[in-house]
Amino acid sequence: MELREVRAAGAVVTRRGGEVLLVHRPKYDDWSFPKGKLDPGEHAVTAAVREVSEETGLDVRLGPGLAPQHYRMSNGRPKRVDYWTARVIGSDDVRRYRPNAEIDAVEWVDWEEAVARLTYDYDRDTLAEARPLRRRTRALVVLRHAKARPRNAWHEDDRRRPLAPLGESQAQRLVPMLAAFDATAVHTSSSTRCVQTVQPYAETTGWPVKHHDELSEEDATAEAVGGLVDALLDADEGAVLCTHRPVLPTVLDALRVPFVKLEPGGLLVAHHRKGRVVSTEVHQPA
Repeated sequence: MELREVRAAGAVVTRRGGEVLLVHRPKYDDWSFPKGKLDPGEHAVTAAVREVSEETGLDVRLGPGLAPQHYRMSNGRPKRVDYWTARVIGSDDVRRYRPNAEIDAVEWVDWEEAVARLTYDYDRDTLAEARPLRRRTRALVVLRHAKARPRNAWHEDDRRRPLAPLGESQAQRLVPMLAAFDATAVHTSSSTRCVQTVQPYAETTGWPVKHHDELSEEDATAEAVGGLVDALLDADEGAVLCTHRPVLPTVLDALRVPFVKLEPGGLLVAHHRKGRVVSTEVHQPA
């Protein structure tokens, strides 16, 4: 009988000057990237940010994703570790870090030193993958609204159709995920189910919400959607754009990325730099 896979997440955190953040674990006497196991029900995106904070004291936001690591633990259980590139928000000074039994050293080291110091070959492979992606990007998060009440059970204006209880729960779980990608601009269809999807995030962060009729099922046009997407790609901040299933192909066409089906509450993250998408990733609701 195959043992259940252990899930973990972490980040390759870099800063200007070509330095990488490494941690030392005294229990294993190894140097690696900050990472850790997912809490029950936690998404890997959320876990990656949380684990970096817990192990280093630094607050990070995620950049392009990296290939997951797969290996066997010493007890034979399979393990998957999801990784992202990341940048620090605020101070990146680790000199005040207090060593503990889990992590007794946190250091910024240059790239070549990191290659030599990392204990495991699979971490060196991850570092090599991260190198061409270390330049700063912004994220445009394309979000399909969370689960709404069924159309056949709603007899009023469809624009006012609200989220179902499941959708309300999905909207709450989206809060740390959107924060992980540093979405500081919130754009949504003016339809109630979209507004309710981003409302918990806006209330938690304080970022204002901009309502767009042109992102609704009824009023979306390729010209209007394309203009908004182009403006968000040119902006120097991360953003979330919440819309409907029928509008998603138009949004993805404007981004010039292949179509992908998103479930209610699912999201596509387009990492972009200088108006060009350099990487995408998809996260479906649990």
